Amino acid sequence: MKIKAILFSLVLTASVAMQAQSSIPTADVIGVHDLGSWGPSPVQGALWTCMYCHAPHGGLHGVSPLWSQKLSTATYTQLYTSTTMTNTTAQPAVGSSSNLCLSCHDGTVAPGQNTPYGNLKMRGSMNSQDLIAPSGSLQGVHPFNFQLSQGRLLASDNILASLSSSGTTGSSAVKLVNGNVQCVSCHDPHVQNLDSSSGAFLVMDNTDSALCLACHVTTPTEISGMALRKKTIGTIASASSTGTISSSSSNTTSSTYNALSAWTTSSHALSTNRVSKTVSLGKHGDLHRNGCASCHKSHNAPGGASLLTAPTQAIPNMDAVSQNCATCHNGGSNISPAISNVFAEIEKTTGHPLPAASNRHSRNESAVLNNNRHATCVDCHEPHASKTTGDFTLTTIRPAQNGARGVSATDSTTVMSPAQNQYETCLRCHGASSGKKVEVQYGYAPTRLAVSGDPLNVIAQLGTAAKSSHPVMHDRNSAYAQPSLRKSLLNLDGQTVGRVMNQRILCTDCHNSDDNREFGGSGPNGPHGSKYTHILERRYEFSQIASGAAPGSTIVNLLPAVTDPAAGGPYSLCAKCHDLGNVMLDASFSKHSMHIKAGFSCSACHTAHGTATSGSISGDRLINFDLNVVGVNDVSKAAISYTSGTNNCTLKCHNYNHNADGTVALSTAATSSSAKSTTVKH
Repeated sequence: MKIKAILFSLVLTASVAMQAQSSIPTADVIGVHDLGSWGPSPVQGALWTCMYCHAPHGGLHGVSPLWSQKLSTATYTQLYTSTTMTNTTAQPAVGSSSNLCLSCHDGTVAPGQNTPYGNLKMRGSMNSQDLIAPSGSLQGVHPFNFQLSQGRLLASDNILASLSSSGTTGSSAVKLVNGNVQCVSCHDPHVQNLDSSSGAFLVMDNTDSALCLACHVTTPTEISGMALRKKTIGTIASASSTGTISSSSSNTTSSTYNALSAWTTSSHALSTNRVSKTVSLGKHGDLHRNGCASCHKSHNAPGGASLLTAPTQAIPNMDAVSQNCATCHNGGSNISPAISNVFAEIEKTTGHPLPAASNRHSRNESAVLNNNRHATCVDCHEPHASKTTGDFTLTTIRPAQNGARGVSATDSTTVMSPAQNQYETCLRCHGASSGKKVEVQYGYAPTRLAVSGDPLNVIAQLGTAAKSSHPVMHDRNSAYAQPSLRKSLLNLDGQTVGRVMNQRILCTDCHNSDDNREFGGSGPNGPHGSKYTHILERRYEFSQIASGAAPGSTIVNLLPAVTDPAAGGPYSLCAKCHDLGNVMLDASFSKHSMHIKAGFSCSACHTAHGTATSGSISGDRLINFDLNVVGVNDVSKAAISYTSGTNNCTLKCHNYNHNADGTVALSTAATSSSAKSTTVKH
């Protein structure tokens, strides 16, 4: 009986084998990992499907699961690194989980180099996109195989806390291997199309970033109370229920904000714009379903750190982060419908300068950006949290800047993460930072009489300590009547009414694209670029004297007395908020109309931001003379001054001496030897 049973078993086995040969699989879930001669793989040979990776008998000793493919012994020249990464990667050990995958996918071992069966004769070749380390570098690959600290991952601000505590993810399909992220955490090599759109052997459907969000948290409560080691400061920080992690040391204050806490309501997560098949922006059809894949690429990411997709054709002299944003924000056909062309604004006469490849920014650098006269997109925007600005009712910060970092105006060093006011993001460069410069391309820059320290530090000019200022960092001062102030800001046409005037204004009410949609144009909002100087939304002329001439001499660019508030007028920026007709009635100052009719700009007497200190001037009503234009009275030799009670000045301007008693006389230097000085009441 025993012999008969054995014979029956052999016959049955042979029968099964013959049936298998006669019914070649055509729809096996293993997909392109089927290297059999009937399989869909671009590389094919004569072995049965499973035998290319597994040997029922005689697999590599000690390598599970019964491994047959020759293992890669490569030492990778570069592992994934990032300035924002908490954990550190390690070289995959030979025979380890991910090393099995790399045996085919690092390009050092050809498929078909089989240990039990020898080097098999194969035909075809692997697709280049399937080789994840063709040059020996893993920099463009999602990090895996971390150096575990006490057998577990270190806590981070945007990964699920349970990855560190229990080694479990937010989905039963996504598993760690011995507490570590390995290739099989995201990929199931035996099932190709659990995500039918990508065909990338994902362990689950990644529509709406479901796979990514199994590890990367989007709710602030996930990090509440979790300890976090701050690399830059060296103190222990704790998370609050708002998703903000704050820490402090003796010389600075910093914080870490989990930007992913706002991801699900962000514009990038909700956008339904269709994606062109010609760009690598995910394979689910639109930005909403692509989610993370719209900006990040898990393998062969050309953007390196942060795994950025970057454009298919590199943009010269532009950093990787900005290039990534340019893929969609260039007004092109990569997505449809196309969105506003931000980069066309940057390329205008006075565009906000982008960093060059040699002068990049990173997400975890100091919030105060020293020695930088440029900004990358993420200095002002947090892409995981920003929202589309649809309603332009006055808010402290525009939704497009939701989640961005900033600097407090109170002490110039406290990091606001995220920023609560729009101006706090501007203060990263335009506050207490060092190394600021006046760049020629932004136009003429006045030299003010009253300054406090750094003249380019707008905190002193706009803050609560200023003698007078535009109400950007504080509410409007009701103690001073502003008869010319409109009830609503005017749109770009200078006629139609825009946003209702409130107790404050924003930086972007003056520094804005000249065709922005908030005030009636069709372009993007914000200080990306403008055809007007200083990235100003509308025309604003500065009175100037001849190059090399002494202050107080002739103003060479006298302006026409045009009070039309339209964007082309010389005073149109001021006219956005101030009724020039009222100004010409001398309602607030008896000599306004005379000065304007004579062709003088507001800039000769008024500063645009605010007066930091008073000194010889009262500092009221933004009066702070431009010392490039105004000189010392050459008769009295008295210091340049202004008294608000009498509205009298002591100075010389346009060859006229302004005297303390309110009289004005032609400068003696400007009169001929035969002419008499004339005196008029000013």
